[in-house]
Amino acid sequence: MYSPEHGGIGNSRSWFTYEELAEATNGFSSESILGEGGFGCVYKGVLSDGREVAVKQLKSGSGQGEREFRAEVEIISRVHHRHLVSLVGYCISEQQRLLVYDYVPNDTLDYHLHGKGGTMDWATRVKVAAGAARGLAYLHEDCHPRIIHRDIKSSNILLDINFEAQVADFGLARLAGDVNSTHVSTRVMGTFGYLAPEYASSGKLTEKSDVYSFGVVLLELITGRKPVDQSQPLGDESLVEWVSSKFLFVVNFLQ
Repeated sequence: MYSPEHGGIGNSRSWFTYEELAEATNGFSSESILGEGGFGCVYKGVLSDGREVAVKQLKSGSGQGEREFRAEVEIISRVHHRHLVSLVGYCISEQQRLLVYDYVPNDTLDYHLHGKGGTMDWATRVKVAAGAARGLAYLHEDCHPRIIHRDIKSSNILLDINFEAQVADFGLARLAGDVNSTHVSTRVMGTFGYLAPEYASSGKLTEKSDVYSFGVVLLELITGRKPVDQSQPLGDESLVEWVSSKFLFVVNFLQ
């Protein structure tokens, strides 16, 4: 294991060798995979000291993967909060880029709402919402400069065995700039169904973009529905539009 001064990025804690992480994940075996997506794969691993970790292996040779790697190391190394996932370290080895996090054992909110995680009672849903909100508020209000996550969604909210929420995946995050700036102009990134309409149309990113996305997560918690569900009747596929139509119906009825 190497210290950051041997070529580390930002203020991250530890630099692992590729061999250490290969050993920790049993050679990046398929049995160790926790999840995969466009960015690459996440593996469960056990370090030599017995610590359980999650190892994200980004796709090699990808410019986007390199940008996400640097953004995540730079940004997540700035934050320390019980409701944000903790970065243990990282690895740069030729074309390989890997990130090492504390392992959070109870999967994602998406899994519990839409997968095979079983039914969540209302007290647990409120607990998860409050925890994720505290993590997001820390990014927006207590970090200097402020941090905009840019990809808040139920699959990026991890849960521990006590259903304490931890916001994860800072690969698309951006620093909000100085306190006088009103927005950051950027290429639109994020996940369909969670994107704030004004951000999607203008590319002007603010903390409110995260708040909108978190609002969609709250609707998921309340309704149990996915943000976009093609199995729903025509016109009801979008969770936000479906809820809006129900709300307008109630308002018109009360009038």
